Amino acid sequence: MSQTTHTHTHLILALDLPERDQSLQFLRRMGHHCKWVKIGLQLYTRYGKDFVREVADLGYNVFLDLKLHDIPNTVSSAIKSLSDLPIKMLTLHTSGGEEMIKRAVETTKDYNPAILLLGVTVLTNLDKPALEQIGFSQEPKDLVIRLAKMGSNAGLKGFVCSPVELPLLREALPKDTVIVTPGIRPQGAEVFDQKRIATPSIAAKEGASYIVVGRPILESTSPQETILSILNELQHPVK
Repeated sequence: MSQTTHTHTHLILALDLPERDQSLQFLRRMGHHCKWVKIGLQLYTRYGKDFVREVADLGYNVFLDLKLHDIPNTVSSAIKSLSDLPIKMLTLHTSGGEEMIKRAVETTKDYNPAILLLGVTVLTNLDKPALEQIGFSQEPKDLVIRLAKMGSNAGLKGFVCSPVELPLLREALPKDTVIVTPGIRPQGAEVFDQKRIATPSIAAKEGASYIVVGRPILESTSPQETILSILNELQHPVK
């Protein structure tokens, strides 16, 4: 049984659009029913820190999804360079190893303890055949649990995982662990390239702290209605 109830499940919009102006216009007309926005590599590498500040200035909480992965000193330096930004969450790859994670946690505490570091375990587009291609013989769920436990022991308080592994991590990790769950598709939405997915309702029931939804909102003819529908689903999870 999951440790977190659906009343604590929040929606994050994955702002996976190519252009700055297009993104800001979308956020301005979206309303503030959704209070969180995820900025990924596409927008950050093109528009940088100023874009992050513009999104935060619109009143949104920013989740910066850069999935840092390098030697410990480089990741530490990257976190130092990001510490002046108005961000609430930041990702790194747990496959970078225990030493990298510990350095990242220490640097965050020293430079901006308000940032919650999230460990990325196994990307949601990777299934068992894809993992075998890159040398992992474990089932995705077993690899996720192994990486998450290592990350937790190294000081991480939050993780990103697919809906499939969500209930397993709720059992394996401390009760107060924050779990962010991508691979969310509302009922009837296209799956696209995600392999390990679930509906908002199921993710809420299984204990997601946050769910991440992108294209079903971005490509909706009525984004506000889609957001309200997802929020309603979060409040009424499946039995």
